[in-house]
Amino acid sequence: MSKKIFISASTFAEHGKESLNLLEQNGFEYFINPLGRRLVQEEIIKMGKDSEGAIAGLEPYDDYVIDHLPQLRCISRCGVGLDNIALSKAKQKGIAVFNTPSVVIQPVAELTIAMFFDLLRNLSFHTALLKSGKWQKVSGNLLSGAKVGILGLGRIGRRVVELLNRLEADLYGADMVIDDAWAKSNNLKVLPVRELLSVVDIISIHLSDNAADSFKLDREKISLMKRGAAVINTSRGKFIDENALYDALSSKYLSAAALDVFSKEPYRGKLFELDNVILTPHVGTLTRESRLAMEVEATKNLINFFRS
Repeated sequence: MSKKIFISASTFAEHGKESLNLLEQNGFEYFINPLGRRLVQEEIIKMGKDSEGAIAGLEPYDDYVIDHLPQLRCISRCGVGLDNIALSKAKQKGIAVFNTPSVVIQPVAELTIAMFFDLLRNLSFHTALLKSGKWQKVSGNLLSGAKVGILGLGRIGRRVVELLNRLEADLYGADMVIDDAWAKSNNLKVLPVRELLSVVDIISIHLSDNAADSFKLDREKISLMKRGAAVINTSRGKFIDENALYDALSSKYLSAAALDVFSKEPYRGKLFELDNVILTPHVGTLTRESRLAMEVEATKNLINFFRS
């Protein structure tokens, strides 16, 4: 008897049908989220009530949803973050959970580098000026020689360091565990978090979802930063106090910020009011190549679970 799979991810198979072909070739029945957006609790329950497996995006598989999916045996996440899945409840129910950590490294790292250049050379700002009819030039800064702090040296943080090293940035890093040989080979100076905040011109956050990561860029930590410093976050919105960041940016204590992630999404906050902020709607992994690879890996994870 074939397994029933609910594909709740909102943009699945937009860039290729390889994953659907894999499911069909292996005898799985599937139903795809037809709404083209992130589902809410009751929609997941209604659409997935008879499914034994789910291929998930960022929609909530919380305690309530998992309790109302009695047939569910496996959740295969398209992406790396698992904060939308109640892992304790899944374990309690005997539900296997998988993710696709390797696929997201390059796309998130490349978006981060793009944000560095946008902040330093005022690309979005100059575009907005020209579109408003103003031929006005604002001086930028070089990435070469800039003091850059990387907070979190996991797979993505390490890739960002490697790219920035080639661009001759002056690199500083902080994390709970450091590979000293790797840090030396990439000209990375390792500092405690508070000292790192005080010396860098730009901080880029790449912390994991691990509960041990209690860092939050709040008012106190912002006060440690150099006047005129900038912030990039392509990790998780929970690592920044957005109200504190707004105050620091509006007062010009911090010069600029670039954010792809927010404490609550879709974001509807005050940062929209500022012209020294670059905001993107959580698109770090959203490239055609990476999305397709992520879907294939998530599908293979699910198939291998049911075939084992």
